[in-house]
Amino acid sequence: MKAPHIILFLFTALILSGVSAEAQASDSLKLSDPVAEKVASGQTTLSDQTDVAITIYNNDRALIRDRRKIRLLPGEAALRFMDVASTILPETVSLRSLNDPGALKILEQNYEYDLMSPDKLMEKYVGRNVTLINKNTDYSFYEQPAKLLSVNNGPVYEVDGKIYLGHPGVVVLPEIPEALIAKPTLVWLLSNDATDHEVEASYLAGGISWRADYVLTVGKDEKTMDLEGWVTLDNQSGATYNNAQLKLVAGDVNIAAPAPVMYREAKAMDMMMAGAPPMMEESFSEYHLYALQRRTTIKEKQTKQVSLLSGKGIKISKKYEFRGNLAFYSSRLDAQKNQNADAFIVFENKEENGLGIPLPAGIMRVYQPDSSGMLQFSGEDRISHTPKNEEVRLILGKAFDVVGDRTQKDYKNLGPNTHEVEFELSIRNRKDTAIQLDVVEPMPGGDWQILKQSHAFVKKDARTAVFTVDIPADSEVTVNYRVRVSY
Repeated sequence: MKAPHIILFLFTALILSGVSAEAQASDSLKLSDPVAEKVASGQTTLSDQTDVAITIYNNDRALIRDRRKIRLLPGEAALRFMDVASTILPETVSLRSLNDPGALKILEQNYEYDLMSPDKLMEKYVGRNVTLINKNTDYSFYEQPAKLLSVNNGPVYEVDGKIYLGHPGVVVLPEIPEALIAKPTLVWLLSNDATDHEVEASYLAGGISWRADYVLTVGKDEKTMDLEGWVTLDNQSGATYNNAQLKLVAGDVNIAAPAPVMYREAKAMDMMMAGAPPMMEESFSEYHLYALQRRTTIKEKQTKQVSLLSGKGIKISKKYEFRGNLAFYSSRLDAQKNQNADAFIVFENKEENGLGIPLPAGIMRVYQPDSSGMLQFSGEDRISHTPKNEEVRLILGKAFDVVGDRTQKDYKNLGPNTHEVEFELSIRNRKDTAIQLDVVEPMPGGDWQILKQSHAFVKKDARTAVFTVDIPADSEVTVNYRVRVSY
């Protein structure tokens, strides 16, 4: 070949080589474009999320509304909606286009939850070829093709016609089986007339719960208190909800057939600072709805507290109770000595009393100052859902300085089901302040009559008599009564 032809050949080859390299680079850029990859694969992740709202119920369920911007190829297309709760209830899932509802139709809906794990991967490769890499110099090979025969009670391999029970090194699989996925995923088969959509997927999920916790700070005079209500959220749903709108429903929402929810162990506590704005409350159906006035992030496997409500200067009263028993009337009874009375705090959930807010069920913990002004824990009690304008009665525990004796002064069996009994109750207040105490006597059956008494009583209901007595500081009061009961 002459020199001019050689030069022309080389120049042409160089040009073609450059064009080919440019085309390859262009193809490489196209494949590495994340948007193009998502359109081609039809998948969406948290990076596409535009908004998320979560409404949590008392029965360990939550309604999730997840909005995302997606791009789809026209025609029939599959959409893999990733990063959803692992405790999702598939039968509750729905999807809609917010910007063009008529252009997006659902043909099929699936929930894939066969998650990848070492055991699952090995099970999928039974009967297939794998590669064994040895870490033990006692074996004659470092890297060896093998066939996985079984994984029952440990792996069994065939290598060059020999059977290996287990392997001390590493098993290398050529690829991930198609049926396994890394995260729970919703999959829709869609009929699509447009390319761009903002969609909202909504579903119910388990493993998300909330409860109310209350801190009551009682004044030194035990006549007023301040109340702080907190919501404790526990997210074990397998997903994180970033910058979410949060609402809570207080009430017993009926669930047709609740499935058991598995709880996981690890928890992180994210305590909110005191003084955060409380939640807005409103009536909703037969329940009450509480909405957080700002957005919050609820991480997976996290316990978080947010401010619910507060009240200042709430008037309270301290009550003491000495309670009897239904079994005291049907036979002779030995004297009972030094029985401690129960101590209660009672207050009205009314607006004029500094509160008047529907109180979700939860635990109220009471703190009181000691002589140095330091707050000390003095008891706790659980309340049920309490509407406004209702009384709240909390038992703190046994009163150390209020004790009583019960003596059966007389007993008569008047017939197979009729008894006449006389009791004397000696109640001692060893506190430095006067108290008011209720002697609560449950009566067996509905037919009973108090024949005589030392103090006035109130028939609280068909089976309860209540004697209310005032006991001065460091004093003793004796209550006597005689009753005839018929079963």
